[in-house]
Amino acid sequence: MATQSAVVGRRVLADLIPASAKATTLARDPVLVLGGAGLVGLSAQVAVEIPAISPVPFVATTLTALLLGAAYGPVRAALTFSLYLLAGMAGVPWFTDGNSGTGIASLGYVIGFLAAGVVVGELARRGGDRTPLRTIGTMIVGNLAIYAFGVPYLIAATGMSLSDGLYKGAAVFLVGDLIKLAIAAALLPGAWALVKKFRDA
Repeated sequence: MATQSAVVGRRVLADLIPASAKATTLARDPVLVLGGAGLVGLSAQVAVEIPAISPVPFVATTLTALLLGAAYGPVRAALTFSLYLLAGMAGVPWFTDGNSGTGIASLGYVIGFLAAGVVVGELARRGGDRTPLRTIGTMIVGNLAIYAFGVPYLIAATGMSLSDGLYKGAAVFLVGDLIKLAIAAALLPGAWALVKKFRDA
């Protein structure tokens, strides 16, 4: 019984998608990876640009990246965001505003999505998305991972000072990040509550 609980505790939401046959199970992950990369690309088009405040657009992609990381776990998240990053760098126009390539100042944030997806996925696999408080902590770590790559890349790409980089690349997004944390803290534990409800029914 303890062993079974430990195995369940190491699962993420994507592991609970039912598969009726071995072939379905094998096909599940590629479908999730392709669909996840497409969803990230779609969310990247939901963007508001305010150049006077920051050269980095305000996007929905951060929330998408954090939610996918938690739902997919570290391996699927790594594959999903690697596909999104590499395909975008190769020319697929699914970065913000239909951009692609390597010449955009916000590319560091895309790299940060990959890092955050893996970190958040691992924390979720350890139960970091089961309660609102744990989810908030997990999302904070994920956000820090995004900024850890996004801000230095932004500074290097634009030549702005460290203080300007921290302000225009991180501080101006804090209110939006808090809203995204609240959304994640409601959605992820809510999804697990539904899973428990259906299992107990």
